[in-house]
Formats: sequence, structure tokens, C-alpha cells
Amino acid sequence: MNDEIRVLEQAELSELLSELELWAYADNKLSKEFRFSDFRQAFAFMAEVAILAEEHDHHPDWSNSYNRVMIELTSHSHGGVTIKDISLAMDIEKLEL
Repeated sequence: MNDEIRVLEQAELSELLSELELWAYADNKLSKEFRFSDFRQAFAFMAEVAILAEEHDHHPDWSNSYNRVMIELTSHSHGGVTIKDISLAMDIEKLEL
């Protein structure tokens, strides 16, 4: 099976999570809350993540409230976290906040 479409095992996930600052794993999802100085910066960040999501052909579940953006990543079609989720999270971390 292709690594991109298999749910990661707990040991793999734990190792990869150690490379992602402040991302959490619960309920078969990766999640992180990002905080900004105002709504404009939060929205600009969401626009950058949207571009990344399109490039990855993998889209987050997310919400925004004023200066906060909550992102959840999971591969719904596979019922858990795959390398696609990890890859997108790593690229999100590379964005300048």
C-alpha cells in the first residue's frame, strides 16, 4: 500500500509529531491553534495555508475566531492520520507567522 494513503501507526506518528512544534494528536486528528495579533494577520495566514492545501491536494478542517486559527488535519477517507497530514503540517510550520 502507498505510504500516502495508509493510516500511520502510533510509533510512526509519535516520531513524526516530535518534529511538529505544539501539534497535538487526538481523535484520529492532528491539531494546532495559531494566534495572531489581529484578524487581518489570521486571515492572511489562512490564505497562505489554502494555497499549501491546494498544492498538497489535501485540505484542513479549520475555524477562525478573530485572531485565532484552529487547524485539524486527518485523512477522512482513511479514518486517521496519514503522511499527507504530516506533510501538510510540516509545510504549514514553514510559513512565516
